[in-house]
Amino acid sequence: MPPRRPGRGSRAPFEPRTYLPIDLFTAITDARVDRPDIVREEAEKRQRRNRLTENGRLVILAADHPARMVVHTKQDPLGMANRRDYLARIVRALTAAGVDGVMGTPDILEELFILNRLVRERGGRPFLDFKLLVGSMNRGGLAGTAFELEDRFTAYTVERLVACRLDGGKLMFRLDPRVPDAGRTIAWCAEAVTALNARRLPAFLEPLMVKRERGRYVASRHPADVAKVVSVASALGDSSLMLWLKVPPTKQFARVAQATTCPLLLLGGEASGNPMAVVREIHQAMEAGSNVRGALIGRNVLYPGREDPRAMAAAVAALVHDKVTPAKLGPVVAAARAVDPVLVPA
Repeated sequence: MPPRRPGRGSRAPFEPRTYLPIDLFTAITDARVDRPDIVREEAEKRQRRNRLTENGRLVILAADHPARMVVHTKQDPLGMANRRDYLARIVRALTAAGVDGVMGTPDILEELFILNRLVRERGGRPFLDFKLLVGSMNRGGLAGTAFELEDRFTAYTVERLVACRLDGGKLMFRLDPRVPDAGRTIAWCAEAVTALNARRLPAFLEPLMVKRERGRYVASRHPADVAKVVSVASALGDSSLMLWLKVPPTKQFARVAQATTCPLLLLGGEASGNPMAVVREIHQAMEAGSNVRGALIGRNVLYPGREDPRAMAAAVAALVHDKVTPAKLGPVVAAARAVDPVLVPA
């Protein structure tokens, strides 16, 4: 997947400020003030899928990092704190072929509902129909705080997920065996899985073994560590039948895949700025077991260095859904780059 190199006859690199014009962005706040019912109306009229997945695989964008005080990108320590830029990238990636949906906190999904309506009103193409919308539930373990591993449920409730006709709930726990806060979070996650089961909503659970390095928690990618927390996560709640697990790709990933029969989705971690390395990592992990079913990935799609987020999203979707090898992704990413330079036509 070569990076974009604009040349004669090619489009300019993706520009978030062009894709999401300032008047359209400021209209989101106007709608919050003057027309808050837009969110309920859009949630009610959104066309949903009959099934969670059409082929047993999923590609979902992760857009819940800022709520946990994670706003840095490789290029900018406050990159994800620029909401206009962030929303532009989310929508741009969400419109790529094969991307099944987006996972986010209430503020993000509500902004997408509002933007979906505004785009329709201005003659553009709405982008939420038949996409999965997954609500992020526990964001209280703010990055860098003393209570980081006590990850309280501060975002979506199960009741609100149902009211907004969302398609599932996402939750996480990080385990440092020496920190009691992690045990409380695991118990809360078990309760949330049970509550989601009661409403027939799938749970997307991210279990991570972490260790403290240079003042911050870092997720272990050792296959033994990941296999252990996957084993714990698989047993949380009163049933695992609607449970999907979000895990980091590792070396010897087959050992992780063998730890559960639950479907596994791959996470991307911090943005590397190297799209080809991420593509290869996902491709290798997808080959590790029949229960590896896709990706729930955020920063490495939304902030892929000089690459277009839509092109990166299309590449991941082609790997997952069409089993395209990394060496044959060139036409896929070229086609994705060439579409819709702006969200709403002039």
